[in-house]
Amino acid sequence: MPTIDLAYVGRGLHEELVAYIADQEDLYAAEDVQVALHDGCAWDIERLRRGATIGLGRALLSRLADGTPWVALTVNTDRPLFWFLARSGTSLTDLAGKRLAVHAPHTPPGCFARIVLRQAGLDPDRDVDCVVRPPGDYGMDLRRLRSGEIDAAYVGSTMAPEAVAAEHGWQLLAWVGDHFRIPTVGVAVDPTYVSPDDPAVQAMVRAHRRALRVVHDDPDTTVRHLRTFLGGQTEAEARAHYDRFIAPYFTTDGQADLTIGAAGIAAIAAELGVPETVTAEQFYRTEHP
Repeated sequence: MPTIDLAYVGRGLHEELVAYIADQEDLYAAEDVQVALHDGCAWDIERLRRGATIGLGRALLSRLADGTPWVALTVNTDRPLFWFLARSGTSLTDLAGKRLAVHAPHTPPGCFARIVLRQAGLDPDRDVDCVVRPPGDYGMDLRRLRSGEIDAAYVGSTMAPEAVAAEHGWQLLAWVGDHFRIPTVGVAVDPTYVSPDDPAVQAMVRAHRRALRVVHDDPDTTVRHLRTFLGGQTEAEARAHYDRFIAPYFTTDGQADLTIGAAGIAAIAAELGVPETVTAEQFYRTEHP
């Protein structure tokens, strides 16, 4: 049985759900491949290049910034699962002058946040007091929101933020996926070290596409697995999260929309202040019937 290393570079169901379903539902075994899943959150790009990665956003930033020739082979969603959660307010414009806990500007989630803030007419460097904190430190964000140390937090998919907001009387100001779209998670490889056509890679891609079918065809199984990542939420809250953010927006076949990809690449390059050195056709491999 061939083997392949696969690393996630962010925590939460945004990165891990499809791979987790493929593992737990024996879809890797059904495709006769052994996948070793690694926590690559702290890995540098050089280490990530030696295997496959789930983080298409990080791979894209690497390709734009340093020319690493990543290729995305399958896509789970083009609606990034990040939210702006605030103690009060009704829209993103209410963040003006407020303290926002957020990812660093040159990380994919931080870049997404800045793009969305600019769309709302806010300069993230002048209009908002951005408090940069480590990715995934969302539990600390909730403590700081409760204490009033910060006014808002940009959080990821280790929680169901709509349920957290309801519990504490806070406000969910915006979901990034409503404002900015880019294929962000799936499977990518650097052909320098891992051929996209390697049998193990192709078997893993097939398993992930089967897992995407589970997401759409078997809500009960998907919600059961969702609760692994949403341990602080009830089954009803996890199902509501699935119905709102997962079922309508995860792909059924792992294919990237190249028009959405092109617009996303252009926006990322502009935010980073780097040349748009890769096209959607070059970065996202698609299959045509």
